[in-house]
Amino acid sequence: MKQLVRRIGQTVALTLPVVLVTTGTLAVTRVPWAPPTSLDQQVVAASSGDGAGIGRTAGTTTTSDGLAPQDALRVALMDELRAHNPGSALDLLERAMREQPALTPYCSSLATELGKAAVRKYQGDVQRARTFARAVCDGSFAAGAAG
Repeated sequence: MKQLVRRIGQTVALTLPVVLVTTGTLAVTRVPWAPPTSLDQQVVAASSGDGAGIGRTAGTTTTSDGLAPQDALRVALMDELRAHNPGSALDLLERAMREQPALTPYCSSLATELGKAAVRKYQGDVQRARTFARAVCDGSFAAGAAG
């Protein structure tokens, strides 16, 4: 009897860590707060009907106006900023980054340009322009507004 209990204890001692590590690893591989992997971005880009995806890059795809997608987005952002306010343009930028992940390499430069354009819109009033800043694209809007 004593030997049976000992054998069960050894079996549990050897298998329990393996089970715990395996289940813990599997539990954290797909969590909503984790950044997407390159495979996730490729799948999203391939399934989004924007033309970017398998065999194409965002830089080589053009819109109906003959502009690259990032340039078309830049025009739309500047139009939004002129028509409304920098906050509205930042909302558009954030939405575009969620819907078109192939454009994420351009996010910081677009946000910086928005910051500079906001300062121009408010005749050099950096403080007023910076009131619209938020953490879209690592705070690049605030950096652009600062100069």
